[in-house]
Amino acid sequence: MNAQFELHTPVPPDGVHLYDLHPAVGDIAADVRAGLARTPKQLPSKYFYDARGSALFEEICAQPEYTLTRNELRILRDRAGEIAEALGPRVRLVEYGSGAGVKTRLLLDALEDPVAYLPIEISREALLASVRELALRYPEVEMLPVCADFTRPLVLPRPRREFARTAIFFPGSTLGNFEHRDACRLLAQMRAEMGRDGAAIVGIDLVKERSLIEAAYNDAAGVTAQFTLNLLARINRELDADFDLSRFRHRAVYNPMAMRVETHIVSLAGQDVTVDGRRVHFAEGEPVLVEYSCKYTPDRFAALARRAGLEVARLWTDASAHFAIALLQRA
Repeated sequence: MNAQFELHTPVPPDGVHLYDLHPAVGDIAADVRAGLARTPKQLPSKYFYDARGSALFEEICAQPEYTLTRNELRILRDRAGEIAEALGPRVRLVEYGSGAGVKTRLLLDALEDPVAYLPIEISREALLASVRELALRYPEVEMLPVCADFTRPLVLPRPRREFARTAIFFPGSTLGNFEHRDACRLLAQMRAEMGRDGAAIVGIDLVKERSLIEAAYNDAAGVTAQFTLNLLARINRELDADFDLSRFRHRAVYNPMAMRVETHIVSLAGQDVTVDGRRVHFAEGEPVLVEYSCKYTPDRFAALARRAGLEVARLWTDASAHFAIALLQRA
């Protein structure tokens, strides 16, 4: 990242060490160049989450059409005690893509004597803001924040106190942002990182009416469109690109055969854009894939977990069966 962006980076709270494995600008440039050279073009969704992208995502979660977060929060409020009982005492809690930490608080409140919390988040700003609040609320829980891409295997920091088991928390239906093969690989990575006696708590959005699914990704206030196009703004800032955001639009459509929402940034005109010193041509109407949001049936998700060497030990849903939280263990 450039120096101007770094100046606004908050520092860790007192007594907290940040394990900073944030992707370098060169990593981002390589990913963007490779994606734009593909046919069709593609940009990695993990780069949505700079400081503004993280803030916009929190706004998305508050939109009336985006029921995923509210449904998941209901499950956590109603079932956190059962989840905590299944995990047992003295857990080392690892969270992939921790965001604002609202769901984390519900789980930490319910857990018996949690030893440490390890949030893994690519946005340094969102990570440290969340840890600062959690460190004040849970002074007895060791905070070990890791700024990194959670899709890459990591050596997890060890807390000072001994822990009984590792639990990986992956809420928000973020697993659905990965194609089937990549989702299976990520679950297999969780299996390795949780260890022999560990567990994973994974949020999944369930198949429902198409109108409800598409509305969640096309809110009337246009916040999701801002979130999507902010990816181009980040590329402009960090890779010295010259995307004109007014010449692109957000498009999200549900594909019922693949059971996923496919989100694109669409070029509104034939145009050339400079990205990292290279010219890239976009045809009028050309889509750039930026995200998948896969939906699951319980059986489909269980089959995916089995491919990764895991089994669904428990499954909790909201009253409408629109969302689920799964407890996974080694098969």
